[in-house]
Amino acid sequence: MKFLALAAILGSAFIVSCTPKTPAVTGTQTINAEHLAQGKNIFENSCKKCHDLPNPTDHSATAWVGIMNSMAPKAKLNEGQHQMVYDYIVSVK
Repeated sequence: MKFLALAAILGSAFIVSCTPKTPAVTGTQTINAEHLAQGKNIFENSCKKCHDLPNPTDHSATAWVGIMNSMAPKAKLNEGQHQMVYDYIVSVK
């Protein structure tokens, strides 16, 4: 029984350490509708300047981390804007 508890704790630690930098929950605050609306607005206005908007459902949340990490600097998004866009994109699913 102790082994199972230890395995669960270690498994949780591994999962947490491998999760994207951009979670849907920041600290103790859950993402609200205003935050998602701002993310959508930034996504639509910043990303569309250079290319057609991708469909948020075309990629997994994990894949979006890489995409966002690549594209956010090109769109000149600050860390807060980057987080809002990511949270919006993964909320669409």
